[in-house]
Amino acid sequence: MSETEKQPEPPMRVLFLCTHNSSRSQMAEGLLRARNRSAFLVFSVGTEPRAVHPLAIKAMQELGIDISNHTAKGVEAFANEPPMDLVITVCHEAQETCPIFPGARRQVHWGFPDPSRVTGTEEERLAAFRHIRDLIAAKIDQFLDRKPSVSYAQLYAAAKAEEQQA
Repeated sequence: MSETEKQPEPPMRVLFLCTHNSSRSQMAEGLLRARNRSAFLVFSVGTEPRAVHPLAIKAMQELGIDISNHTAKGVEAFANEPPMDLVITVCHEAQETCPIFPGARRQVHWGFPDPSRVTGTEEERLAAFRHIRDLIAAKIDQFLDRKPSVSYAQLYAAAKAEEQQA
């Protein structure tokens, strides 16, 4: 095979890990999928999964991203799957509960507050989901600006740089 006939790089497997897999990890999964479909296979799981939060679905729909068909999954759902190239914990509780994801090549932490803990009117609660959605989107955009799809080493370096900016 000549240099010009190189096989394309397989998509990198990225997993977002949170406690309930109901808001932050689901929004992160939807955002990364929407921004770069071909370079990544994107998943999300929770250490204690619950249903996907309706306000997370609504906040994402405002951006034209439909996560209404997502389901919350537990860590065990990936027990027999190929290793993840990168695991990103998006909440402090998941980082503490699962500091090393089984089979992960690399793991970093991007912590975001839990929008489901906000109380008030539905509009006030939705504003919290929008805020966290936008923080996650900005973090993913910074990550992608570092061109992580070139190699596993660059993927990890980009994620690690974002983790340290937090």
